[in-house]
This record gives sequence, structure tokens and C-alpha cells, in this order.
Amino acid sequence: MSVEAFAPNPGDLAALAGAVSGSIPGWDGSGVVLNPAADGHGPRAGERVMFIGLEAQGWAQRRAVPHALTAVAADDMSSERLATLPVAATSALRATRRLGSVLGRRVLIVGAGGAVGRFAVQFAARSGAHVVAIARNATQHGELRRLGAAETHTALGSVTARVHGAIDLVGGEHLVRAYALLESGATAIALGHSAESDEHFPYGAFVADTMTSNRSITSFFLGSEPDLAADMSLIATDPTLDVGALDIRPWTALPAWFDEGAQRSTGRVVFRVAGAHDRFHDPLEFGRRAGQPTTPVAPTSARTSGSNS
Repeated sequence: MSVEAFAPNPGDLAALAGAVSGSIPGWDGSGVVLNPAADGHGPRAGERVMFIGLEAQGWAQRRAVPHALTAVAADDMSSERLATLPVAATSALRATRRLGSVLGRRVLIVGAGGAVGRFAVQFAARSGAHVVAIARNATQHGELRRLGAAETHTALGSVTARVHGAIDLVGGEHLVRAYALLESGATAIALGHSAESDEHFPYGAFVADTMTSNRSITSFFLGSEPDLAADMSLIATDPTLDVGALDIRPWTALPAWFDEGAQRSTGRVVFRVAGAHDRFHDPLEFGRRAGQPTTPVAPTSARTSGSNS
């Protein structure tokens, strides 16, 4: 496919520190199919799709992806909006589903102001949950309530009532406190680790009584989730899913963004890819030239030194 846009995820940035010089990072993005799968399945040539590729290589002009990890987008959806969805929204959907029926139940989202948290708030609210959103930046609280949060807090310390389930995007002490808020039989999903700190559970954290028995913590890895195509298709064709503000930049600005510490602005940073697809209006003609070398952005060790900020 011809890659049109990508939005770096925290996992992409965390992987850069160990990336070999010349490798091509990037799990996901959006683009146009050039050559469809040989087995006849999946999207057709010329269709715009969002994609996930577990072997990375998404930050390039062209890439190959399994058709089972693609989803055809609605005709009026921009490539930039589409690029924000694959990993973030699909992870949020699968994590919410792990909590089982949440209708009328309290669901805690820790790190609700981030990309995955924003989608998790929406999916949980749509499922009938009483969403308790934790976002350190209080200026985000009004937006989170608009997306469906019933409660907003800047820290877990102000949450007093127990919850049916928790999705934690931060880790560290936040995961410890989220677990402490679980009711009997509830689960905390450790989906994100932006705190980059250890989890220290105090003595007694796992001593159970009638209020705290059968609680659990589970890890999450999107790459091990089966049968993603149907959920990705649902996400790619949903015009009501709110992605928030976008900070769209040309992909040539990617090195400078690394040099600045890969800081996020008020909106999700999306890089628009320029390349061969811009020069060929017929995707089949472009596909016939697909043997030409790709021009990837390969971050140097100097540029990736601050990428985990």
C-alpha cells in the first residue's frame, strides 16, 4: 500500500531507543491499497484503509501488511483522522470488552486524557458504564465529560467509591491505586506504562475479604488479540468516534520533532506522508512501480535519545 499518514504511538516511541540504525519504525497508519492480497481476500486496489503491522515499518511511503489487519474506511474519512485510530482505538475497544458487561457499572479510566484513554471513555460510556476518568490536566475534564465521563478527577486520591473495572494507561503507582479501588471480582487492565516507574504493592494489598475477593490485574498486548478485522472495520467506518484535535505536520518534520523530544501538542500529532502516490493518480500504475526503493525516515541514535519523553 501507499502510506498516506501515521500518528506515532507511545509504543512506537518507546521502541526507538533499541531500534537499529536504518530500520523503519511504526506499527500503524492509513493509506491506499496498491496491490491486493493474492488470495483474493481483503480490500481492493484503490481503497483507503487503516492498518496495523506488527513488524513495524509503517513510517514509510510504501509497506506491506496482512489483509487481516486492515479495514476499509468510510469514503469521507480523511487519511489523517484514520491514522489516529488503528492501535489506539482498537486497543481501547478490546480493553473495554475485557471488562464484560459494564451497563450501570463504574469503570475507571486512568490516563483518560491520552489517545487510548479518550477512546476508552467513549466505548465505556456507549456501553452504559458510569465512567470515572482520571486526567492530570484539569483543562481536559470538560472535554472528557462531553465524551461521556460521569466523573473526572485529576488524581486517584479523590475517587472514593469502588469500581467494577479499570483500564490503566499510566502504570506505576497509578496501577497500584487503581487495583485498590476494585470491588470484588473486578479486573484492572494494565494497558499503558507512560509513568515508566515500578509498581510497589504494599503488604496487605492482596489480602482479601468479602469486599475485595477475586480481584485481578491483567496485562494487555494488542498483537496477541485474535480476529481484529471486524473491530477495526467497525472503528474505520464510525464517523461519530471523536479523535479530538489533530496537529498535522509533513513527515519531513519528523526528525525535528524527535530533536524537540517528541513532545505532544494540544492535539494528536499526525504526519502526512508525501511520496510516489502523490505523483500517480492511478493506484494500479503506482503498484506496477512498487519495486522502487522506499524512502523511510530512519531516526539516528542522537534523535531517539529523548524519544521516551
